[in-house]
Amino acid sequence: MSDTPKPQPDSQPSSSKSSSSNIPADVELEQLLSREASAFQREVEVERILKAFKLNPYDILDLDETAKPEDIKRKYRQLSLFIHPDKTPHPRAPDAFDILKKAEAELSDTSKRTELDATIASARTTLLRSLSLPTNLTDDDARLKNLADDPKMKAQGLTTPWRIMLKEKIKEVLIEEEVRRRKAIKMNLANEGLEARKKEEEVTSKKRKAEEDKAWEESRETRVDSWRSFSSTSKKKKKAKVAILG
Repeated sequence: MSDTPKPQPDSQPSSSKSSSSNIPADVELEQLLSREASAFQREVEVERILKAFKLNPYDILDLDETAKPEDIKRKYRQLSLFIHPDKTPHPRAPDAFDILKKAEAELSDTSKRTELDATIASARTTLLRSLSLPTNLTDDDARLKNLADDPKMKAQGLTTPWRIMLKEKIKEVLIEEEVRRRKAIKMNLANEGLEARKKEEEVTSKKRKAEEDKAWEESRETRVDSWRSFSSTSKKKKKAKVAILG
């Protein structure tokens, strides 16, 4: 009886096995790409903060002037965690972090924010007047939204969108304010220096007068002795003269 070869069971398709083994690799690749994208975004955000206009904390936090206090705090928390030096390889991440922190502090200070908002409102009014537009227009007004397409504006060579124009005007006004502030500080320091010099001269003069008075008092006995010696000598000379004449 001859041996009849037994039929071999069909082997499993290799494609299903390779497919299942590729799933973890795909996930790992996706995670790697995600991390790289996140790191790149963090560095981009660091660069944005470093290049932001430092006199306008709204620009640094990437917010507009209508932001509520809770919006400011929320945005600060998000950005501070996103660009934290411990999570960002950018060499200037610490600088960006400090700039961000200062911006949040300025907007959280009621008096500083009120002053900033007043300056921004003034810049806005000045810009609207220069464009011969009502000063009570809001940013969602069609005349501002379509400003760059307005034939009258194009005729004047103004083709810049409203928000960009406003941003530049605010920057200009804030720079002017900062220049005035620094000049005032410099003038105050100069005045303080002048006052300090005057006080120093007064103190020196009083000190010199006190030293002269002290020296005068200390030499009093010497002067008295000299006078007594002079008087005694003069009397002797007179007596001698009288005796000769007699």
